Amino acid sequence: MPIQKITIIDFTKMPSGTFLLLDVRSSGEYAHAHIPTAISLPLFTDEERKMVGTAYKQQSREKAIKLGLVYFGPKMTEMIETVEKLVSNLKAELKNTNNNIPIVVHCWRGGMRSAGIAWLLDLYGFKVLTIIGGYKNYRNWVLQQFEKSYNFKVLSGYTGSGKTEVLKILHKKEQAVIDLEYLAKHKGSAFGNLCGDLQPTQEMFENLLASHLFKYQDKNIWIEDESQRIGNVNLPSVIFKQKISAEVCLLDISFEERLKYIITDYGRFNKEDLINAVTRIHKRLGGLETKNATNYLLEDDIHSAFSILLKYYDKLYLKGFLTNHPTESLITRIKCPTVDAVANADVILQHS
Repeated sequence: MPIQKITIIDFTKMPSGTFLLLDVRSSGEYAHAHIPTAISLPLFTDEERKMVGTAYKQQSREKAIKLGLVYFGPKMTEMIETVEKLVSNLKAELKNTNNNIPIVVHCWRGGMRSAGIAWLLDLYGFKVLTIIGGYKNYRNWVLQQFEKSYNFKVLSGYTGSGKTEVLKILHKKEQAVIDLEYLAKHKGSAFGNLCGDLQPTQEMFENLLASHLFKYQDKNIWIEDESQRIGNVNLPSVIFKQKISAEVCLLDISFEERLKYIITDYGRFNKEDLINAVTRIHKRLGGLETKNATNYLLEDDIHSAFSILLKYYDKLYLKGFLTNHPTESLITRIKCPTVDAVANADVILQHS
């Protein structure tokens, strides 16, 4: 069966989970950012890619191809065996005994790297497709997703309202949900990286976001009322502007109830990490409050320490909320007695 070339649009129409997507760029390129479902199968190492590129620029295309074949040749058998295992695993997941699991191959711009591996896999007998324009075209597609209009429904509330947990319940209730904190691997505050997750690059965050937007483009999409900056990544400006002009569902929960939730959520973290997080906001928190919060943490008085911090974040939140949501008619305030994700999700659905 001949190798089939498909466009990005063709690729996005392929049913999720029914094919194998192989990114044959170098490990460094893949680590920086990739198509979310792609598996790395590098034709060259980062150093080999550099050497081939240098040969192409300084000598000739033919010299670069010959050098590439020197690197490619010894890897062929291992690549075939790796792909066999991947296909076998996918077939087991799908309970599919058909040998024609499609394999989609791409490199940076649909050039010689994807062509080389596609040729090898096709020669061995796999059903192979390549993406025209490669990852470069995919990135253009990603940026195009941010220019579309979406029906956002924004879940808002002061710190400690359990918004992320409510979103999870909404998702279980088959609502369209994009968890921005999850995609960014950050909770959106000075305490946001205490879980130790490494944040994606800006490019990878955009790739993940675009895939979710495309999936839910015809639905009402629930998102949390995040700032434009989430840790080290940023919401694209066009998406942020749509968010701040969307309908808002505001969870109205008392300070003490939220404080209980915060203590349970953050109180489990290492004392030194908590103190370091407090130190990071000392200029905005103020010298006295920073000292008091730190001393309370040293004395294991979590309640008093987080009471100071929650008051600070409440002021910060109110300032941002009034700036980003000036239209009162778009805001629905929902009084909730406790931080109960299941109960609060039910109430939200009743009001939406």
